[in-house]
Amino acid sequence: MLTERTLVIVDAANVFGSVPDGWWRDRRGAAERLRDSLVPFAADGLPGHPGPVELVLVVEGAARGVASVPGVRVESAPGSGDDLIVELVAAETARPAGHGCVVVTADRELRQRVAAYGARCAGPRTVRPLPPSRAD
Repeated sequence: MLTERTLVIVDAANVFGSVPDGWWRDRRGAAERLRDSLVPFAADGLPGHPGPVELVLVVEGAARGVASVPGVRVESAPGSGDDLIVELVAAETARPAGHGCVVVTADRELRQRVAAYGARCAGPRTVRPLPPSRAD
């Protein structure tokens, strides 16, 4: 069962990459838009994972340096975003009073890596539904 302050880690590149909306022309802007869209989830939680939750957005590459905002902490990966996500999950689950972890990604390999630490996974549509024209 998830605790009150579940750690939700969002794989930015995988989530904004799930919708072909031109994100590749401005990765930093895409990460900032995703960050801003995540703010309500901090208080409300995710479908099936009630809030409040601790939200961490992991960015890499050209999106490094995106600032945190109230409700969403942004972590810039010095190398692989996947490696940083695994490190964050491992650190949380190693704490004696650690809370549950949910990783938002569609990356199969990353899902396997974090599952080894007991993290649950959710797909990108959990935080970024398809646009109405594509959802039909």
